[in-house]
This record gives sequence, structure tokens and C-alpha cells, in this order.
Amino acid sequence: MSRNAQTPEFGGKHPLAACRTLRAIAAFEALKGVAALVVVIGVVDLLHHDVRHLVVALIGQFHLSPEGHYASLLLHYAALLPGANLRALVLLAFGYIALRWIEAWGLWFDKAWAEWLAALSGGIYVPFELVHCVHHCTPISTGVLVINLGIVAFMACRLWQRRQAMPQSLKAGGG
Repeated sequence: MSRNAQTPEFGGKHPLAACRTLRAIAAFEALKGVAALVVVIGVVDLLHHDVRHLVVALIGQFHLSPEGHYASLLLHYAALLPGANLRALVLLAFGYIALRWIEAWGLWFDKAWAEWLAALSGGIYVPFELVHCVHHCTPISTGVLVINLGIVAFMACRLWQRRQAMPQSLKAGGG
């Protein structure tokens, strides 16, 4: 039996590799939560400054053309930030952060609900990532899609193995 007494040990022919992969995905999800927290702190800190002035200085520092694509995006979002509903944005961000950290905890401790959450939350992005790759294929967008597909496939495989290891009476819904 695994550390979680409710589920049998599984992982195919390489349970240690499966455990390490699951833990790596858990760490990745926790890191996404930390990154989101850093962004929220940065955005909140920016609200106390002249954001447009900071963006113009940043564009000059990196010698970007003010008419360029990325400079235009920065200027556009700098103009939107002061009028944004900060409370709603912060609440959404903290919900996202909490979801990532809860998912990471559940994956680290081999919880089936966390595998479902990881598979579903990763699978939601796949159609959007595919469309993005079709229209704006870059090595980064392709890498994001491949990593996400790998995580979703790994979670689906884990869930399938978990289902196969389940007693027949539980599969049928009887007891």
C-alpha cells in the first residue's frame, strides 16, 4: 500500500519514476502559484507609481521601438491598470494561487482528487494552446503545449491505473 492507505500502490513498471514525476508536477504547480503571487505583489506595487512613465522608461532602457508590438502592448496595459477593479483582480489571483497550491499539495501526497484537478485544469488550456500554435507557432508556445499535453496524459494514465487497481465492487458502484 502507498502512504495514502486508501489507494493501492501503482505506477506501472516504474513506481519510483511515477512518484518522482508526480512530485515534479506538484512542484511545478506550486511554482506557478508562487509566480502568480509575485505578479500580484508587483501589480499592486505598481499602482502607487506612474505606470505609463515606468513603461516608457522600460521601453527606452531596452531600446524598443515605441511603435513595436511589445511596446504597444505594454503601453496599452499600462493605460488599463489604473482603472482596473483591483479588488476583483486580487481575489481572482488569490483564488488561482490557492488552487495551484492545493493542487500541488494533493499531488505531492498522491491524492486522486488532485490528479483529477490537474488533468481537468490542464486539459482546459489545450484547445486554446492548439489554436495559438496554429496561428502564432513559436518554440515557446509549442513547448507549453507539449508540456501541458504531457501532464494531462500522465494524469489520465494515473487515474486509469488507479481505476484498474480499484476492487470490482467499487467500480460498479456497489458496496
